[in-house]
Amino acid sequence: MLRRSLAPDVDPEIAEAMLRYFTRKRESSDVNRDKTDLVATFLYRHPRVPGQWERRGYGLDGSLPLSPFEIALIEILADADVPSLSEDHVQSLRQFDSLQREAEAFRDLHALLESGIIPRVRELKQAFGPSFNHPGVLATIAPYNAAFGGRFDRLFREAAGEIRSFAHALQEQGGNILGNVDGLDVTVEHVAAFEEGELLRIDYGTALEKFRRVSKLKKTLDQHPPIRQRARLIPAAVTKISDGPARSSSSSPLPLDLSSMRSSVTPQQITSEEGKLLRVEESVRVFVRVADPRFRQIVPMRYFNLILSPAEVEAYLAEYMEEKNERATVARLLLRLVAVVARMTTELEELRRAENSRSLAKMHADSLVVLLEVGHSVTESTRRAIAVLQQQARNAEAETLQASLKKLNACAASVERTLTSPPKVYASAKAAK
Repeated sequence: MLRRSLAPDVDPEIAEAMLRYFTRKRESSDVNRDKTDLVATFLYRHPRVPGQWERRGYGLDGSLPLSPFEIALIEILADADVPSLSEDHVQSLRQFDSLQREAEAFRDLHALLESGIIPRVRELKQAFGPSFNHPGVLATIAPYNAAFGGRFDRLFREAAGEIRSFAHALQEQGGNILGNVDGLDVTVEHVAAFEEGELLRIDYGTALEKFRRVSKLKKTLDQHPPIRQRARLIPAAVTKISDGPARSSSSSPLPLDLSSMRSSVTPQQITSEEGKLLRVEESVRVFVRVADPRFRQIVPMRYFNLILSPAEVEAYLAEYMEEKNERATVARLLLRLVAVVARMTTELEELRRAENSRSLAKMHADSLVVLLEVGHSVTESTRRAIAVLQQQARNAEAETLQASLKKLNACAASVERTLTSPPKVYASAKAAK
């Protein structure tokens, strides 16, 4: 309740009154100490004046006076019976500088949790006993808590974000189980229900085991990313590189069987890709409609410029898309042809950029296989429409579709060449062996 109630917009006077209350209780239990710790840290994180605690001058003799935060705590607790500090306690306070440097040096959540810094600091706080309520102790511990909390939150959110990315990619591939932690399978549904914001509101000591599970899952995904087994993009002789020498004595990679890979594409994957294509169509439509008419045929994508033909631009501007006639059919096909080309080009570029990450390369290659199937379906629909237009002597519209279909066929051919060539990441690994 206390953690949830102390929101950034709470009046500091309320927190100051609570701090006086907890220190006057003269109760040295873990619960009371944790509440005092929490309120003091809140006051440090939310000064009445921004930057108030950083302002620090020097005494007339050149000595460094008490910190502004400690002075404020002395004033807040002026009427309280402040406990004394022993020399051992003073020495213990000096450890927090090195502990803060240690915390700031961690680069991932797993390293932080495995270091044992959380229980070490907790034991150190317990050792102060009643002296924990001394302004000097609170003024030392609160800045440490703020720095450690910021570092922990950042590393935790990074780990949670990467887990969500893995879950999203696995779901798009038709998978469900991300990994196994402590003997239990972690599914996409588990990750979807995961609320990192709620977990971060819990005390570190109480939630430590939950934090460890997130850390273990992240480490498992780094070491063994979930890979769909139905459509292997890399032959066994090459994938064995990471486990030992390849069994095959041949130095050249085996050719891939794209037809069998494409036959393993699931309806769920097709549906997922359809959603992406619709989003591309809508994005291009918005750009074309608001762009300068002189330049709207050049659509800026993430890695490239998508060049539209005049007929494709007209289709994206069309207001008759919902009509049930040949004109609307042609426009809808043009939109879909453009979207498939855009998606293929994007995934090809993502695949090239992921050449040093086996799991990412596999994910983008799988997406390209799905796009080849979608492209085949669009090609068949376009050919049927062209045949109908030619029978009706509407040759101009037929030629428009043929031009866009030619771009799709060229893009699909590039995808097939890329997928049947050994990725650099595997080729370089094989050379190193």
